[in-house]
Amino acid sequence: MTAPPLAGLRVLDFSQFLAGPYASLRLADLGAEVIKVERAGMGDLSRYLYVSDVLIDGESSIFHAINRGKSSVAVDLKSSEGKARIWQLIEGADVVIQNFRPGVIERLGFGYDAVRARNPDIVYGSISGYGTGHTWEALPGQDLLAQARSGIMWLSGNDRDGPVALGLPVADILAGAALVHGILALLVRRGLTGEGGHTETSLIEAIADLQFELLSTHMNDGGILPSRPATNAAHAYLSAPYGLYRTADGHIAIAMNDLRDLWQCLDIEVDISGLDAFRDRDRISAVLANHVRRMKTHALAHLLEQADIWAAPVMDWAEFDEAGILQSLGMIGRERRGGTDIATLLSPIRIDGTRPSASGPAPRLGDGGDAWRTQP
Repeated sequence: MTAPPLAGLRVLDFSQFLAGPYASLRLADLGAEVIKVERAGMGDLSRYLYVSDVLIDGESSIFHAINRGKSSVAVDLKSSEGKARIWQLIEGADVVIQNFRPGVIERLGFGYDAVRARNPDIVYGSISGYGTGHTWEALPGQDLLAQARSGIMWLSGNDRDGPVALGLPVADILAGAALVHGILALLVRRGLTGEGGHTETSLIEAIADLQFELLSTHMNDGGILPSRPATNAAHAYLSAPYGLYRTADGHIAIAMNDLRDLWQCLDIEVDISGLDAFRDRDRISAVLANHVRRMKTHALAHLLEQADIWAAPVMDWAEFDEAGILQSLGMIGRERRGGTDIATLLSPIRIDGTRPSASGPAPRLGDGGDAWRTQP
């Protein structure tokens, strides 16, 4: 690859924690220059306040993961001197990103209308917790809370489990990805017409979109709530045998399959010919679960794969790493900050056969150096 697709573009990123910084990371991987605007003396809270106690070079592991390849300027946004310095950056920026609660960035003086007045062709991206114009707009926008309000916690787990949270900040990551879509679309429009614009999304919109297939079913099925399986759950709507099953030494995932083919492959003698795969889901799954619990995971997976049955062993991270897939794909990178070597996960996309990646580790607070120049 020659120059990255976004080389020459400057992104001014007011956001912190995860959703906004994830969006600017993806832009940095595509070649954009990303400047983090951080509070003087404190910086992005994720430098030191996050879910993990793993520190790398004195800062949170998540900060390094989400901010590699960026630079940092430390500014007091409430001071007249700080505001003047930020306006200097805005005048030379192509993109601005912010994820304050609704109304905060406007009170600071850097809302979309104010920025557009100074830089008419700016592409401006905003992420909030719940959007605006309703009773939730002022609520704290945090991933677990968005999951809780979205209904998604009732899709995973067995029917006696109660709500089950996804063990990932899925709303944050998806909101960041959605914002990148909007930003790139506006950059294309600006290239065609010269017109910038404002793209917005929120955690609740992103996590609703994740559920679009099932929510569409719900809205067109008389509002009937899905019924989770009693055991072996993996999907609230799908029929047997879809689910996770315990084996003699682990677990196996079995997806959509013809039950007759599956029964024949495993030599299961229990007759289920009169059962319905949806209505009798739990009875069918119980038969399958009783059979495979005596089998070793990888032998079972191999047997099913040979018969073109959709199945896979349930791996932990150590097994996933040992498989060497990410290494083969070139998705693991290495950076160095100070005297510390840092392993990083790179962008999930490739362009012209090459994986684009922002160069350099996460910045130290205020290390932006020559970022105050007006033009990139």
